[in-house]
Parts: sequence; C-alpha cells; structure tokens
Amino acid sequence: MASTDSKINHAASLRYWNSVPATPGSMLGDFPSVSRIDLQGSKNFLAKVRRLAPGVLSEGKFKQGLDGGAGVGRVTEGFLSHVCEVVDAVEPIAKFTQVMQDSQLKREGVIGTIYTRGLESWVPDKKYDLIWVQWCVGHLTDSQLVDFTVRCRKALTPDGLMVVKENLSTHFSGQDMYDAQDSSVTRTDAKFRQIFNDAGMEVIKAELQKGFPKSLNLMPVQFYALRPKVLN
Repeated sequence: MASTDSKINHAASLRYWNSVPATPGSMLGDFPSVSRIDLQGSKNFLAKVRRLAPGVLSEGKFKQGLDGGAGVGRVTEGFLSHVCEVVDAVEPIAKFTQVMQDSQLKREGVIGTIYTRGLESWVPDKKYDLIWVQWCVGHLTDSQLVDFTVRCRKALTPDGLMVVKENLSTHFSGQDMYDAQDSSVTRTDAKFRQIFNDAGMEVIKAELQKGFPKSLNLMPVQFYALRPKVLN
C-alpha cells in the first residue's frame, strides 16, 4: 500500500494557498481566533526550553532567527520579532511574502532576508540561533522533511535551536492522515520522532499546545524542540 505522504502534490498545495487571502487570519483557516493563544503558547514553550537546554541562550534576544513556512508573517510579527534581533522568512507564496516585504518590521530591519520558495528547495546560506517551523511541514513528503531537517541542523549555530510546531494525527489506528483540500499530511508523534532521528536531531523537549477552546474540536498541536545529536 502506498504511503500517506505519497499523495502530496506540491502543485495542488500551491494552488490552494494562492486561493487564500493574504491576511493573518487566513493563515489559520477557519480559526483566526486562536492566534493569540497560539502565540502565547509558543512564547511559554520557548521560555521553558531556554531554561532547560544547556548552551542555548537563556535570556535576551537571539541574534538570527528563521520563520519556516512564514505565510504573511503572523508568527514573526506576534512572536519571533520579540525574541530575535533579525528574522529571515521562507515562504513559497509570493503574495504572502509581499506582505512581509511591505511591512513595518521589514522597514525596521527586523525582518531580514525573505526567501520566496518552498521548504523542500530552500538551502540555508547563513547560520541561525533559532529556526521556528510551524504548521507547514505537512506539505513535505517524509523524505523531504528529513532532508529539510538535515539542512536546518547544519545551519544552526553551535548553541542553536530548532522548534517544529505541528498538528498531530488523530487517526483511529495511529496512521498519518491526508487532507485533500490543501494536499497535506498530518503525522503521528511516532512518525515525527522517527523523521527527526533520521535527520540527526534529538528531541530535547516535546509538549502539547494548551488553551485552545475544546468547542473548536481542533487537532492536538505538538511542540518539538530539537538539537543536533551528540555523536559519541
């Protein structure tokens, strides 16, 4: 039987997102109201990791951050700009990156380089203290996600940190789930951990996002804080 990720069609994903308005609320589908809870949860999680992880900058701003799958910059504006001096962005939809290009944060130099391309084809050309990737890797196949994570691992500074924040599958038999609407896959916790391990990354902390209203019946959202494995 074909793997779930074999159904991913990048052209279909791009068509879907090009049909979506270039607004912060549109980045959250039918649930723009969860943005504040999402951003606060990310701030809380990063603060915990910075206290726990040896070597990671424990206070003050990271010098160089990256927002992977940035959309119109909702996460950069609401969160990453508060914890990083400069934030680069990777996003394949040109009308979304144009919003960032025209933003006040770009004029102030807080948003740095904007790469209008997919994560699967992005090749880092600098080092990052914090790489934040949220609600976008479902558009990558398993092998593409391994390769992308490897590139991120190599692009981290010696004390750098990568965080992946994504929905988790709720399939009754513990399988990844395919969404035909935007041609994406929602993975299981086990699949994420396998992919990170294959990419040479260690999960130093994982935690579920808290606070989303139960009435919205949203999928569980998991944080993974990743550091390169220490080779013996």
